[in-house]
Amino acid sequence: MKLVYFAWVRERIGRPEETLDLPPEVTTVADLVTWLKGRGEEYAYAFETEGVVRAAVDRVHAKPETVLAGASEVAFFPPMTGG
Repeated sequence: MKLVYFAWVRERIGRPEETLDLPPEVTTVADLVTWLKGRGEEYAYAFETEGVVRAAVDRVHAKPETVLAGASEVAFFPPMTGG
């Protein structure tokens, strides 16, 4: 699965994107975040505050319970502000 990181999420992780084979137990966005946090301190730092980082699955905003089956891309980004 392709993972894409934007803004300070990208800066904390240290890369703009990566392609990973997810383990079978990772079935939702929340599972993916938990799994990523276990991959190293840069991921733990990026996702340290639950619910702050937003996700999009195949370019559609997603909730933590969104199922990943059949998805090809998950993007993570901080909350946006407008003006």
